[in-house]
Amino acid sequence: MTFLLPALLLKILFIYSILIDGASCENESGTLVLVNVVYRHGDRTPVSPYPTDPYRNVSFWPVGWGQLTNRGKEQHFELGKWLRERYDHFLPEEYSRDDIYIRSTDVDRTLMSAESNLAGLYPPTGSQRWNPTLSWQPIPIHTTPEIDDMILAGKKLCPRYNKALEAVMNSVEMKELNRKNKQLYEYLSKHSGAEIHDLVSLEYLYDTLHVEDLYNLTLPEWTQSVFPEKMAGLAAYSFTFQAFTPLLQRLKSGPLLKELISNMEKAIYEGSGIGKKMYMYSAHDSTVANLLMTLGVFDAHSPPYTAMILMELWKNADEEYNVVISYRNSSADPSVLTLTGCRKVCPYEKFIALTKTRVPGNWEEECSVEVVYEFRLNSLSIIALALSGLLAVLLTSSILFSILYWRKKKSASYYYHHVHTEEQ
Repeated sequence: MTFLLPALLLKILFIYSILIDGASCENESGTLVLVNVVYRHGDRTPVSPYPTDPYRNVSFWPVGWGQLTNRGKEQHFELGKWLRERYDHFLPEEYSRDDIYIRSTDVDRTLMSAESNLAGLYPPTGSQRWNPTLSWQPIPIHTTPEIDDMILAGKKLCPRYNKALEAVMNSVEMKELNRKNKQLYEYLSKHSGAEIHDLVSLEYLYDTLHVEDLYNLTLPEWTQSVFPEKMAGLAAYSFTFQAFTPLLQRLKSGPLLKELISNMEKAIYEGSGIGKKMYMYSAHDSTVANLLMTLGVFDAHSPPYTAMILMELWKNADEEYNVVISYRNSSADPSVLTLTGCRKVCPYEKFIALTKTRVPGNWEEECSVEVVYEFRLNSLSIIALALSGLLAVLLTSSILFSILYWRKKKSASYYYHHVHTEEQ
């Protein structure tokens, strides 16, 4: 028992050091090996106005609809500085492609947010300072067209996902929820001119009002009885829909979770100090919400601008790997999240076991398996109908042939019957 105490004490100190001082990348208890960063873009203009919107003229939003604002650029610049402070002893000051990989959805505001973030994380120093009057350097950001992106944008066509989501939206629970809010929907539709028929369409309207309110624009009088109180909670709950069931989680955020795990696996098998130290993903509020839902740690809310998930891989003194997941949804320090069935400092193998049902094998096949199955059923049905038709034709032909045969036989019997004549 006495022999086990030092090892136990080291583990306790390791857990304590991570929870208390996440910025410390190395101490007597363990070493930070890798960080996955997933965040929402910064402040933006409304994605689109509603029909009766008094601020629907683009002159109110000079940068255009759904675009990153100067406020949003500043938010991500500050977040980049925060990341530099937190990981300063882990991530080298000078940028190197060997240390970090950045990916963004193929949307202006997420690409620009990543650029702003990197300006705060990697201000050029020494030989990387290419312009004496400019404290900025270009850093590559990778992206994929949304139509082909199943990892970050989650918009690549997945028929099985669409069918499963439709089932959720048409479920008894959702119908009852919509029934309870029917009067609110009708009120919002009447005054906004938009068709509000469920929580998703309500959230779109809420978001526009929220942005206008952030910019101190006077909202129409009709909003006073519903915004934000009656709409905020419903809008927040709508962020659970895209990953509402285990299947939706597996098909929607599963590819992203699979990549985050793959990043950690590479770090483990390549060894500390060899591979990349950070993987950064610039995305949307739905991306953040869906990933938290998939991990089973989402408290329904609208993820604010720059909301960020940190998935850290640590190695302790016993060469054991642990995963620590934190969520930062304000300027305060991030909160460490606890997965159901694990501790805040979750052993890597335990983390893999807890999330394995949410990670797809072959995503393309899983997305199409139901459609292929239905296609096969339809094909079999067509073949069956064709065979039935052929059998019916053959049977009908057989009956007609039999009738003709017997008629012919009867006719022959009549004409060749012995006839008595006068000569006999």
